[in-house]
Amino acid sequence: MQKFNCIIVEDEPLAAEILQDYVMQVPFLQLKGVCTNAILATEALRNNSIDLIFLDINLPKLKGLDFIRTLHHPPRIILTTAYHEYALQGYEHNVLDYLLKPIEFSRFLKAVNKLTTVPVVAAQVLTEDRKYHFFNVSKKMVKVFFDEILYIESQREYVKIVTKAQTILTKLPLGEIEELLKTESFLRVHRSFIIAKDKIDAFSATDIDINGKQIPIGRGYKDEVWVVLGN
Repeated sequence: MQKFNCIIVEDEPLAAEILQDYVMQVPFLQLKGVCTNAILATEALRNNSIDLIFLDINLPKLKGLDFIRTLHHPPRIILTTAYHEYALQGYEHNVLDYLLKPIEFSRFLKAVNKLTTVPVVAAQVLTEDRKYHFFNVSKKMVKVFFDEILYIESQREYVKIVTKAQTILTKLPLGEIEELLKTESFLRVHRSFIIAKDKIDAFSATDIDINGKQIPIGRGYKDEVWVVLGN
């Protein structure tokens, strides 16, 4: 029987103890550690080959969903929380399942059984091939692949995300999207614009051309833009 190495990331001792007991009852799960915060979880991931994380959302120092964003090639994740309103955000990160506290063993077992039906390696390869995010557009979650984005424009409390295939408007601070894309090939060139570097058609000291759109370079961003694009 294939075994799946897992860690529990939970700061509440009782909740961690319950999960640990549940893991011990499942023959194909191998517990490699219990971490009280995301920093310790990062260390555990460095030192072990982990297939699954039981991740509490409301962690100290670094929240669970923010922790997921720091992982370049995350293992499968089962979120645990007492708050059902985080469910939609969790599934944006392609989590395996979402367990609502207090967690019943039958519900726990249903979640971990998905490991045997959804190949872990295949799921990781898919994540590595093309990264994406679901954005809230008029109460519908719309998938946008990062490699299709041309540029992003701030429009007060909304941002406009432009690809060759579509343009969407979502209520999100530009700084939050910048953080989401910080490991990708994107560059903040203006307080209102983030551009995809590989989509640039031409640029000068004052503006950048992408797909027929002339995007200004902000005065406070000129030095950084020139260092990145001028080399």
